[in-house]
Amino acid sequence: MDRSQEIIRTSWIGIIANVLLAGFKAAVGILASSVAIVMDAVNNLSDALSSVITIVGTKLSQRPADRKHPFGFGRIEYFSAIIIAVIVLSAGITSLIESVKKIFDPTEPSYTTTTLVVIVVAIVVKLILGQYVKRKGEQLKSDALIASGSDALFDAVITLATLVSAGVMLLWGVSLDGILGALISIVIIKAGIEMLASPVNELLGTSIPAELKKQIIKEVSDFEGVHGVFDLILHNYGPDIKISSLHINVYDTMSAHDIHGLTRKITMQMIERHGIIMTVGVYAVATGENRHAELQAKVMQALADHQDIVQVHGFYYSEKENMLSVDVVPDISIHDDTAFVCQLTHEIQPLAPGLQVVIVVDHNYSE
Repeated sequence: MDRSQEIIRTSWIGIIANVLLAGFKAAVGILASSVAIVMDAVNNLSDALSSVITIVGTKLSQRPADRKHPFGFGRIEYFSAIIIAVIVLSAGITSLIESVKKIFDPTEPSYTTTTLVVIVVAIVVKLILGQYVKRKGEQLKSDALIASGSDALFDAVITLATLVSAGVMLLWGVSLDGILGALISIVIIKAGIEMLASPVNELLGTSIPAELKKQIIKEVSDFEGVHGVFDLILHNYGPDIKISSLHINVYDTMSAHDIHGLTRKITMQMIERHGIIMTVGVYAVATGENRHAELQAKVMQALADHQDIVQVHGFYYSEKENMLSVDVVPDISIHDDTAFVCQLTHEIQPLAPGLQVVIVVDHNYSE
């Protein structure tokens, strides 16, 4: 069973659990002639909505790529997670409003044995369901499932808090309903904002996780013939499609045929191990004793010693064009790239008299 099938299967379990719980509540409510319990049963049916959204989003995300969407529709999953997070956030805000009302206008709860049984059953089912769905979401890296599971857990917590406050009220005559409700609502609102942040960041383009970055750089560096890895960029088009690019240093004595073979091996390994479609660019490192190697050593060392530069790479010298260029990654404290390029050009020019010096400012997109 692949990832999408697992997500859909887990969501169906959520729908079935909510429908069965709603049926149980409805039956008890009808037998006990309790409108409140029957209405709560209807609320459980609406709780299944998050699972329905997850299923629809997962199925839509599996649509094949077309000319307008060459990278597929995987990012639809993020929209599903956003919708569910908004539902959780709305529930938290509504609960907070109602709780604040109860603080200023407390009401004495009235529970029968029947309603207590229904509440306990609802709490147990929601806790089990929420834990299961959330755990599955974390395993499958599905923001929608995580949000759906959290929604169920929050339902259980709110119901439990209501039950606890009712017990305190009956035993000691102290109303905690509004206070507990307000505190839990704030927790739910905070969680809703965090749930919303994850898929929104994915859509905006978040940085590469540090561990994945280290792993990719290590794996590429381990290939024979690679003498440096730079400019790693990763675009996420859904959980199943990642597009990436990087540059590698190779010696200028390597043939085009060998470079072709090396980059082919790297791209094949990235797709097999990480599901990443990678483009590999090449920087040539001068070897031997000639003007090219001498210029490279002097310029690279001068820039590497600069306090505002964290990385130097991509040195290129063309005798025919009478120019040299080099890429630098400035410190985060540098905000004016144009002024910085002018400063560096002025500093490097004496090392390359008569040559056009081109400084290219790169930025670290992986941190």
